[in-house]
Amino acid sequence: MKLHFKNIILLLVAVLQFVVARADENTTFEVNTPLLVSVGEPFRVEFILTNGDPDKKTFEAPDFAGLDVLAGPTESTSSSFTYVNGKSSRTSTYTITYVVVAQSAGNITIGAAHITSDKKQYSTKPTPIEAVVENTRQQSNDEEVAAERGTALQNRVAEDDILLRLNLSRNSVYQGEPIRASLTLYTRVGIGGLEDAKLPSFNGFWSQELPVDNYQPERKTVNGKVYDSQIIKEYLLYPQQSGEITIEPTTLTAIAQIIVQNNRNYDPFFGSGSEIYNIKRKLSTGAVKLNIKPLPEGAPASFTGAVGSFTMKAQQPASELQANSAATYTVEIAGTGNLTFLQQPKLELPSSFELYNVRSTESIQTTINGTRGYRRYEYPFIARAEGEYDIPAVEFTYFSPESDSYVTLKSEPMHLNILPDPTAGASQPAQIITGTTKESVRQLGSDIRFIKLGNPALHSSAAPLMLSGKYFALLALIIAAFLALYFILRRKIRDSHNAVLVRNRRANKVAVQRFRQAERYMREGNRHAFFEEMLRALWGYMSDKLNIPVSSLTKESIREELQRRGCPAEDAQLYTDIISRCDEAQYSPAESIQMSDVYKQGVSIISRIESSIKRK
Repeated sequence: MKLHFKNIILLLVAVLQFVVARADENTTFEVNTPLLVSVGEPFRVEFILTNGDPDKKTFEAPDFAGLDVLAGPTESTSSSFTYVNGKSSRTSTYTITYVVVAQSAGNITIGAAHITSDKKQYSTKPTPIEAVVENTRQQSNDEEVAAERGTALQNRVAEDDILLRLNLSRNSVYQGEPIRASLTLYTRVGIGGLEDAKLPSFNGFWSQELPVDNYQPERKTVNGKVYDSQIIKEYLLYPQQSGEITIEPTTLTAIAQIIVQNNRNYDPFFGSGSEIYNIKRKLSTGAVKLNIKPLPEGAPASFTGAVGSFTMKAQQPASELQANSAATYTVEIAGTGNLTFLQQPKLELPSSFELYNVRSTESIQTTINGTRGYRRYEYPFIARAEGEYDIPAVEFTYFSPESDSYVTLKSEPMHLNILPDPTAGASQPAQIITGTTKESVRQLGSDIRFIKLGNPALHSSAAPLMLSGKYFALLALIIAAFLALYFILRRKIRDSHNAVLVRNRRANKVAVQRFRQAERYMREGNRHAFFEEMLRALWGYMSDKLNIPVSSLTKESIREELQRRGCPAEDAQLYTDIISRCDEAQYSPAESIQMSDVYKQGVSIISRIESSIKRK
């Protein structure tokens, strides 16, 4: 029992010494890699953080110039504890591993990697290695397989294993008729991500991006081969001109993932099993040409560009109205087509009627076949003169691609009986002055004042203002205002010539404008455009604020410059973290990164940085 109790005491002492020793540990960040490697033979590059608490998001890998990255990064952690002669020590390691291969002989330098631990940044030293071509006669069969592995992995992904296509619902349509364009990825291998996407500008079209969240991968046969197909972007295109229009190519880089069973002694992943290698493939849709047919000649005067299939209904006011009373004529156009571009039909009213601004309301849904819904137009008017009037029918003409003809819709003609205004004076009936505007005198007898009769009360006029006390006071006030205005304008002119000051002052304003645009993209569900606009706002704000070109900015330089100007380190780090999240999400098919979270964080961090810099 006494021995047992002694062991417990020793264990408690060891734990206490372990806690104390942890505070005295030295944190190091080093790179571990062979100094001599063979061309074509994969090898590991390990970045090891010892006795530290890493902020994994801050890790920045070198560019691996001269090397091809086959796998990675992979993360691992380990720890060890020793107790010798009453003293305890603990060692913890955090390791990030890449599997790379040199494709040509020569001297290669692995650049510095960076990571933050306990709010302090650590960097590895640039490490030189030498890649050589070994004598094939001296190599074993196993070494020959390793030397050829890089090329073999590239050959595992055939040219037609990954395809990128821009599929159109139709190749020939009329001007104004919608076309569905689907950017589709066809794969026969696993895909780890997409990057370096360059989307077309769709010159000659009005384009609207459609949501693709609900599309599920499908099995498709292309050129006799079966693929997994996934729509990554989809648009609704409205041609704005006739003739042959070319859609420029879409280009991007797909990262194919190759799984290789590890049955050799060489194992880059801490044990036997399988290895995953990333193979990059550049893809392009090629240019796509469309034939846009012009609309037939002889369109009626009531045609304003509507293309599709529509119906029209009109709601007329009461047939009897009192003069000077307001009424509304309503026209509703519903159907499928280019509803977004509809123009209000023309309502012809007599000259004695006043027509006010037409109010438009709509309910439009965008589908793969075009837009559908309705647009409602309300025509408020006032009849000023009594009498009977015949109002012509409202006409609306659209072009029907199905029948290749113009279709004219008409409302019923309207007959109005305008009764006398009961509020008008009996002795002075209302009259309309022709040729006047709405702002002119409307009614004779109701807006003319009579001459006042009787003995007028006359008063002597005031003394002249010239040379009086009020005159000099007013003159002094004018001179003071002029001088103040002069100095204000002089300062503004001086500041306008100071480019640095102008950029600094406009930084927040420009960023706010870009955030508003990003917010619109977020409401539309356009992830790519949202993250692209967020990156423009973040990089642009920092470029204007620091007076550094965007091309010269890095995440590291942003953090250093912000901290130098008094910004808290955690805010500077969060700023670059948001940039990294936007970069990651811009072309990633996954939607783990929420647009709303990134938007709120971006607006908040710029507000805090703006406040902290101004205080300094």
